[in-house]
Amino acid sequence: MSVLLILVVFLYAFSSVRNAKRVVSKPQVEFIGNKNLFITHEDVSKLLIQNQQEVSNTSKEILDLNILETTLNQNPMVQYADVYVTVTGNLIAKVKQKTPIARVVTDATYYVDNNGGYMPLSKNYTERVPIVTGFINKKELNKIYIVASKIQEDEFLKKHVVQIQQNKNNTIDLKLRQCNFVVQLGSLDQLDKKVNNLKAFYIKATKDKTLKNYSKVNLQFGNQVVCTKA
Repeated sequence: MSVLLILVVFLYAFSSVRNAKRVVSKPQVEFIGNKNLFITHEDVSKLLIQNQQEVSNTSKEILDLNILETTLNQNPMVQYADVYVTVTGNLIAKVKQKTPIARVVTDATYYVDNNGGYMPLSKNYTERVPIVTGFINKKELNKIYIVASKIQEDEFLKKHVVQIQQNKNNTIDLKLRQCNFVVQLGSLDQLDKKVNNLKAFYIKATKDKTLKNYSKVNLQFGNQVVCTKA
């Protein structure tokens, strides 16, 4: 029994030392979810650098996975990342990108992501989302996020809304595809009700062939849709 115990301890110690000294492979990058790559495999591999040294050909013992993971998570295009090394020495980085839901076009140009945060534009891919104009503060994107999220989840709005305008008094206007009129949402109070009123108006005006007759469609007055003729 003593000999067997010593043998087991020896084999465990030997395998532990050998595993720690195993050289890590070139990073294998896997993207989760959205297949449109705002950040590429090559971009992620370049980020996986520790102390200015490439992580490949580094022993598992000295590789700091927390630093690598933090580096990826700090990238403004990454929602979250998981970095780990397999028992065979394969370095795996699983990355979920942020999802843009609106594109701000003012003095600065950037996306608003699906969590209401800032996301820079990508040189690799451009997402087709409503543009945002007007008086926008990068640190105060909540109103734009609420409206853009509503557009994303509603098939009618997603099909027709091409622009979100935030005015100086923080009221919101919308512009629709192939329509000349401005939709005045005003505040975001009773947003669902206002959207339903817009749908009802659009369906009726389409049926009556009067969409081109208006310059403004005001949804700020409760159950009423107040239209201004062009």
